[in-house]
Amino acid sequence: MPSVTGALRRALLAPTLAEVSFAGRGFPVAPSAATERLEAAAQAVVCGFEWGIDARDLWDIHRRLTMVEPELRGFAVEGTTMAFAIRDAVRGRRNRHLMSGVGHSHVFLGYIGIGFAMARLPRRLWGKLLPDLTGSPYYPTMSWLVVDGYGFDRAYFDTKRWVDEQRRPQPYPWQGSAAYFPRAVDQGIGRALWFIHGASVEGVARAIRAFAEERRPDLWSGVGLAAAYAGGCTPSGFADLREAAGVHWSELALGVVFAAKARTFAGFVPAYTEVAADVIVGLTAEDAAEIADQTEVAPPAPGVPEGPVPQYEVWRQRIRDCLSKL
Repeated sequence: MPSVTGALRRALLAPTLAEVSFAGRGFPVAPSAATERLEAAAQAVVCGFEWGIDARDLWDIHRRLTMVEPELRGFAVEGTTMAFAIRDAVRGRRNRHLMSGVGHSHVFLGYIGIGFAMARLPRRLWGKLLPDLTGSPYYPTMSWLVVDGYGFDRAYFDTKRWVDEQRRPQPYPWQGSAAYFPRAVDQGIGRALWFIHGASVEGVARAIRAFAEERRPDLWSGVGLAAAYAGGCTPSGFADLREAAGVHWSELALGVVFAAKARTFAGFVPAYTEVAADVIVGLTAEDAAEIADQTEVAPPAPGVPEGPVPQYEVWRQRIRDCLSKL
């Protein structure tokens, strides 16, 4: 039975399953099997949050997560790390234990979930949210996905301000690089556009064209990550997406590479991820993930600010350079 405190936290912070549906959000989407699947991803996040906000031990969380089908399990992890981040901001190291243990195979999605918590907590607490995952090859480089998650959340739940009005976020010195913060937010906004428009290539492309030119590359990389990780369209739809990206194809393909990496690292690659990798990048998902492995960067020295170009972006640029040779 949930505690009174846990029930209160959940009521104040967690949307209902209906509220994260496309109809509940008021998104311009015609219902289909594809949009139903995308909605299920958002609803899995809510379920993970509800489990995490009340969980008394990691065994309980592990058992619940293993009962989620592999395709949606990463999304449930997002919700759990969101809940744990909120609890850890007060006291504890729940996300450290989860993401270095039973949740490590979904560490990329775990970071995104922490970003959802950022959107609900005051900035003065943001510095407490990142768990120390020393020993993980992706720490702290991939922690920029936390900021990506923040951008996704803002676009998904405050679409008018962050998408229709193209609001720009105030910089924040995440990993000592305030200048890169808005770019990572835009990558999350791009991911959200895939959901907001229900995998409609035309809708996504039109939305991106409304943004300033300098923001479009990061938006397209977010679209590529969402499309390949969450699916939602046919092979011809992925072909249309590649064409719509135009000069930003390498950014779109970069997102697909990261999606393939996240899926292979978690041990389950849906058929649509394979199709996205084939149609957009021209590779199998395994080979796309290999590009990410071959271009990895060394993590920054502990306690040393990264400066205006973090190692995460260095890694992304290496992937783009590799893609340009295909």
